[in-house]
Amino acid sequence: MNFTFLGTGTSHGVPVIACGCPVCSSPDPRDRRFRTSLLVKEGGTTLVVDAGPEFRLQALRAGISTIDALLLTHAHADHVHGIDDIRPLTWQHPLPVYSDAECAAELRQRFAYAFRKDGQIGGGRPRMDLIEAPQSFIVGSVFVETLPIRHGGLSILGWKFGDFAWMSDCSGIPASTMGVLRGSGGVPTRRLAIGGLRAKPHPTHFSVAEAIAAARSIGARETWIIHITHDHSHEELEGMCRNLGSDVGARPAWDGLVLE
Repeated sequence: MNFTFLGTGTSHGVPVIACGCPVCSSPDPRDRRFRTSLLVKEGGTTLVVDAGPEFRLQALRAGISTIDALLLTHAHADHVHGIDDIRPLTWQHPLPVYSDAECAAELRQRFAYAFRKDGQIGGGRPRMDLIEAPQSFIVGSVFVETLPIRHGGLSILGWKFGDFAWMSDCSGIPASTMGVLRGSGGVPTRRLAIGGLRAKPHPTHFSVAEAIAAARSIGARETWIIHITHDHSHEELEGMCRNLGSDVGARPAWDGLVLE
C-alpha cells in the first residue's frame, strides 16, 4: 500500500496570509504546507482522505486521475472546501463519500446545489453518494477501519488502513478506538500520522508532546506529525521530535512525503 501526504498544514495553511514570520518566509520547501490530506493507493484502488481548499492543486501535483472513494474526517472548511473540485472525477459516476452522519448533514447543507434533484445537469456540480461509514468496510482492494476520535467538543473520524492510521485533528482518543489502534481483533498500528499542532497546548488539538504520548500509548514504531501550524519550522520540529519521541520514531511530515 502506498501513502502520499498531499498536505500537512493546519487550517490556515503555511505560509499564512499576511504573515511575515520566519516560517512563513522560509525558503525550506518543507515549510510550505497545504491543508492536511492523504492519498492512498493499493493496486488499482485510489482513496483520498479530505478535500480541503487546495485539493485541485494537490490532485494535479500528485497526478490524480481517478478516485474510488473520498473519506472525510469532519466538515471543517480546511477539510471539505475543495469538494467542488472533484467534479472532473465524477463525470462517469457519482463518487462514494464516507463520513459520519453529522458531516454528511453539513455537506448536504453547505453544498446543497450538488444534491438538488432539479439542479444543473452536466459538469456543473460534483456527484456524490454520501455513505455513513460503518466500523469497517472495503473499497476495491483496501480494507478501511473507522476511528472515532475527539476534536475538542466534536466527535470526528480518523481512518486506519492495515498497520497505518491517520488522525489529523485529534485532541482525545476514546478507549474503544484505542483498542482498534492497538490491534484488538485485527492489525496493530505500527505507522501513525497524527495531528500535533505546535508545542504550546491547544483546546481542540494535540500538541506535539501530546501527539507523541498518544503514539507511545498506541504502540507506534513510526510516527509522523501532521496538521502543523506556522509556529515551528520543519527543522525545529525535527529536533523537538528527536527529543520527545525517538522511541516511537517521531518526525514531522511534509507535503509530498510518500510511504510505501
